[in-house]
Amino acid sequence: MELNVIGAKSLTVSDEVFGGEYKKALVHQVVTAYQAGGRAGTKAQLSRGDLSGTTMKFKKQKGGGARHGDYRAPIFVGGGVTFAAKPRSFEQKVNRKAYRVAIRSIVAELNRQGRLKVVSELSIEKASTKAMIAKLAELEVKGRVLLVSEDATEALYLSARNIPYIHVVDVLALNPVSLVGSDFVVMTVDAVKKVEEWLA
Repeated sequence: MELNVIGAKSLTVSDEVFGGEYKKALVHQVVTAYQAGGRAGTKAQLSRGDLSGTTMKFKKQKGGGARHGDYRAPIFVGGGVTFAAKPRSFEQKVNRKAYRVAIRSIVAELNRQGRLKVVSELSIEKASTKAMIAKLAELEVKGRVLLVSEDATEALYLSARNIPYIHVVDVLALNPVSLVGSDFVVMTVDAVKKVEEWLA
């Protein structure tokens, strides 16, 4: 299939990568797993066994006091938590092949909806927010925009960082969450070739 390249000849790409079927369930699974993998999982609480203090009965068995063993019981202020949270990993296993199929599915859907723009290059000589705004206006993209370049320069990063919802990544940093959360994805020709090579 052919991809339109803004300001240059069209680019021939794989139908499988840029025109494949959209697999909604798989995309949801991969996006959820990616977000879960970013969780710290460091929440920690103390159970009654973790608290310091005496285990001696604090009141006599009879005559009031409800036969309680110690003050570390969860019903008391300062007592332990009943089902205390402990540090854990939220990571979910996703096969590499399934991950690639999900990325391929997202890219194909972006292309079908006309939200994938291909340019010959994304080069800015000097870091300039004004130049970046002009570039985006020229490309007719707005909202949340993801700029994908094979060799993203420092000038490109610096030009985009002061504009809300504009993100610059290289092909290696491409992930399902940033793709799904973008209104438009702008890729360079070199980035398209690299993505095609990765997902084919």
